Amino acid sequence: MALSHPAYGQLRRVTDTASVLLADNPGKMTLDGTNTWILRAPGSKDCVVIDPGPKDRKHLGAINEFGPVALTLVTHWHPDHTGGLKRHVKRTGSPSRALDAKFVHGEAEPLVDGEVIEAAGLRIEVVTTPGHTGDSVSFLLGDAVLTGDTILGRGTTVLDSRDGALADYLASLERLAELGAGKRMLPAHGPEQADTADVAKAYIAHRHERLDQVRAALEVLGPDAKPMQVVKHVYRDVDKKLWPVARSSVKAQLAYLRT
Repeated sequence: MALSHPAYGQLRRVTDTASVLLADNPGKMTLDGTNTWILRAPGSKDCVVIDPGPKDRKHLGAINEFGPVALTLVTHWHPDHTGGLKRHVKRTGSPSRALDAKFVHGEAEPLVDGEVIEAAGLRIEVVTTPGHTGDSVSFLLGDAVLTGDTILGRGTTVLDSRDGALADYLASLERLAELGAGKRMLPAHGPEQADTADVAKAYIAHRHERLDQVRAALEVLGPDAKPMQVVKHVYRDVDKKLWPVARSSVKAQLAYLRT
């Protein structure tokens, strides 16, 4: 019987070249946990690891079983993706690459938008997709897109609170909608989806709906309303435990509207 998400501690094949190992770190921000993707072309001995995940000995040991690891790539800096990176690099001897030089190890360079990486028999294109974080990247394969936290397998992602984050994020979604047509979506959290472009378009529609809700809230609360005031107005049907997280996205939305 084929495995389905979530399958903790088991390597689950999703496409001809991509399998996923789910870390046992579920939570309000990680959903079922962090997906570590292991990529290799048919017949290749080496693999590419995407996001080794949290500092979890059991999870990192499991990744090591599916090596040798030719290269490790990081989608963004958050600890549920990078907490185990140094231990993983030490155990596997793999170089690691990310947009942020802090997460580059070995004889490697930071990632560059549009570059094509050839490893483990695969051709992997780097696509910068800021919005969730400033250093977020996605990886384009022939039949799939690894979206990190830019697009999740269920629900919606939280935006960086910095000015310009929403404009960046909308541009990232538009880019994924263009590049991801007909390609499986392999997210860092939640289950895979059939078509990256379809999910990206749904995300774009959702963001514009939220903007309309924020505009309506400002008409009631006044143009200078604080982010948490808007959260309490717009997210009344959401668990209050998630309000501090929603505040980050609302802050980005307010900056977008006030620009």
